[in-house]
Amino acid sequence: MSESTDSGVMADALVRVHLGLTALFVVTAAYAAASFSTAAQWVGAVTALALFAIGVATFLWGFFNAVQRSRTEEISVTQLFLLLGPSVPSPVTRVMNLALAVQVIVALTTTLARPNGPDGNPGSSLAVGFLVPMLGLGLNGLWAAHHGRFEPRRGAVTPEEDAIGQNEGHG
Repeated sequence: MSESTDSGVMADALVRVHLGLTALFVVTAAYAAASFSTAAQWVGAVTALALFAIGVATFLWGFFNAVQRSRTEEISVTQLFLLLGPSVPSPVTRVMNLALAVQVIVALTTTLARPNGPDGNPGSSLAVGFLVPMLGLGLNGLWAAHHGRFEPRRGAVTPEEDAIGQNEGHG
């Protein structure tokens, strides 16, 4: 298999993972909001926290790779995390941002559906769902950092040019 084919397979897999994890969140959050039993709330909260942790890890991984690429390529925050601009194909932008929007809408809907806990006190475990959109931002950033096609940085020095004569002027 060629490198471009491998990259395409990995890009498609990342989109599928994003959709699958979003579906998992929708199911567990809806179950927790509908049932509102202690067990259902635990399932919803643990799932949301796990997805948040995955989101933080993918956010940092994507950001690290984007910083490396930014030495030679023009990368903006909106291109990286919202997949805006020509650097990401439109179908990928639509699907990934739709999954992010679903995460936000489900978090908002389930939290507002049950604003009080089972004992009547304000707040419920469903509010943990507000952490889940970090998953969408992280996976968007990871996709863009690995598969996005960015413009070359204006006036960038290539690593080869930088290595030759980097200390020339220092005597």
